[in-house]
Amino acid sequence: EPIEMRFNELIAGVRSDVAVKIFGDDLKVLKEKGEQAAGILRQIPGGQDVRVEQIAGLPVLRIQIQRDRIARYGINAADVLAAVEAAGAGRVVGTVFEGQRRFPLVVRTVGSGATDLPSFRDLPVAAPNGALIPLAQLASIVVEEGPAQVSREEISRRIVVEANVRGRDLSSFVRDAQARIARDLKLPPGYHLKWGGQFENLERATRRLAVVVPLSLFLIFVLLYTAFNAARPALLIFLNVPLAVTGGIVALILRGIPFSISAGVGFIALFGVAVLNGVVLMSYILQLRQEGLSPVDAAIKAAEVRLRPVLMTALVASLGFVPMALSTGVGAEVQRPLATVVIGGLITTTLLTLFVLPALYHWLERRTPES
Repeated sequence: EPIEMRFNELIAGVRSDVAVKIFGDDLKVLKEKGEQAAGILRQIPGGQDVRVEQIAGLPVLRIQIQRDRIARYGINAADVLAAVEAAGAGRVVGTVFEGQRRFPLVVRTVGSGATDLPSFRDLPVAAPNGALIPLAQLASIVVEEGPAQVSREEISRRIVVEANVRGRDLSSFVRDAQARIARDLKLPPGYHLKWGGQFENLERATRRLAVVVPLSLFLIFVLLYTAFNAARPALLIFLNVPLAVTGGIVALILRGIPFSISAGVGFIALFGVAVLNGVVLMSYILQLRQEGLSPVDAAIKAAEVRLRPVLMTALVASLGFVPMALSTGVGAEVQRPLATVVIGGLITTTLLTLFVLPALYHWLERRTPES
């Protein structure tokens, strides 16, 4: 899961929990709206590490030819641009041959740089009469702030405002942020925004879990019904699932961990262990009933005899998840919720299996006329 998250971040270009992508044409407008969106995110509880993508701040040398000036000296604009090109990037003026190899001969003014303003001001430009005219007399030369980068997505320019979420769950933060952004951030015509970051992964995983969890519960019930050929034992064992969920939720609350997708996966794993404990106990109760014991005697004896197997099943799973529950290294954000849910749920489901399940069985059998 952490590796998959890193790949998603590299593909999307976002490494934060939440990202607001603003699309438009004018970089100045994008920067202005990005700063406004960042200010809104900073005001929402839980928003941390808010930053705006740096799209400006690169110094650029702007040279604008004054055509009335070059006309007085009889100089063409192409001659001025050629001199500027030679001073800045260099100008190819010929080719050098060494046997069969060819090398371009480039002329470049020594000491000039992309933003070396004094050198460009004094750059000589040759007039038709042979006079050398400084570039400052032929053009306006200024250093101004230009775009540092131009990011594009969906065939449009965009700027990204990123934020991390701490102290609350991601879903509620995004709901608050979407409401505030929609209310306070007014975009000009032709501009639109899109939400991204780990929130996108959360939405995809939530939709997937909405199918996986009900399907898992249904398959568990089908397997229980197939194993006992009766609905009542299957339903009794299935009662382990709600109490297991209760224990997992309480454990998350006690540790201050918000619900996440990894916690949802932990619940699915917890269902299996909880049902396994119920099967161990219920199968022995039914075996004792076939041997002629009464419902109350069968329930009590099964709880006593199956105490060790049930406890061992719960302890093995719980102790195996302890290192994950206490982890703080890479991937801990995935491991800790999953392990916390399993450990907390096994505590409550074990109590249910050993105490409540035998009592419910005896109560149901007592209300059945055949007993």
